[in-house]
Amino acid sequence: MPLRVDIVTAERRVFSDDSIERITVPGVVGELTILPRHAPLMTMIEPGVLRMVKKDDEIEMAISGGFLEVRRDRVSILADSAEHVEEIDVARAEDARRRAREHLESAEPGVDLAAAEAGLRRSLARVRAVERRRRRRGGDGMARP
Repeated sequence: MPLRVDIVTAERRVFSDDSIERITVPGVVGELTILPRHAPLMTMIEPGVLRMVKKDDEIEMAISGGFLEVRRDRVSILADSAEHVEEIDVARAEDARRRAREHLESAEPGVDLAAAEAGLRRSLARVRAVERRRRRRGGDGMARP
């Protein structure tokens, strides 16, 4: 029996499917993989790459944190933000990563270090998701026949 997975943000339903074989999320103490018949669970998730397996396909998303709930064979994720790898603008993500690092390194008065660190973690998750897809698909992120 496969998993039903729903991923939502405050703005939209990002993903919904009832035929997922497994899902791996970045948890607060490391990666967590959920399989069918998993014990009930509620936990926080960290920024990172979320991976789902459906038959012979792997679906990847960049997620910036939130909460995960497992009940029976249903996984619900309320994410701060979530993007399919195909939606990510790599240049924009790289620019956000650079700016966040500059803010953290500047130590100027008035710089919100917590916000800069959160921005860095979000942008790193987005860049990692794209890099992972490129490695799997042969270098340019495009699917191969």
